Amino acid sequence: MPRVLVQEAPFDVAAEMARLTESRHDIGALASFTGLCRADDGLAAMVLEHYPAMTERALTRIAEQAMERWPLTGCTIIHRVGRLTPGEPIVLVLAASAHRAAALEACAFLMDWLKTRAPFWKREEPREGAPRWVEARAEDDAAAARW
Repeated sequence: MPRVLVQEAPFDVAAEMARLTESRHDIGALASFTGLCRADDGLAAMVLEHYPAMTERALTRIAEQAMERWPLTGCTIIHRVGRLTPGEPIVLVLAASAHRAAALEACAFLMDWLKTRAPFWKREEPREGAPRWVEARAEDDAAAARW
């Protein structure tokens, strides 16, 4: 069963890794990805909005698809919402498996699908000027299409 959380609060990567691997001796690889808010083009903050029940269902389904496609022994997705400033963590993905290839591939799949299929609306708040909604990027769609 994957662990999926959508929250405003920061997360602790080490604590989440420990939670996923605690008392487990069948895990030979733990792949992780932590996405951070970056300060592109004078960005002061990014605001992520969502519909809670819809978002949690979509993220759970993405995690379940990864667990169906690869022999994972565990999977965690934590995605933050609300107002985030540059340097703050936005997303954590953990994929555990007996072998590294499955963990690494599943982690890449999860991030590619989260970027294109997770129902979040992102608004950038620049240091100067009006806020603007973030459009989907063709390179994200191309990355997700490989799966």
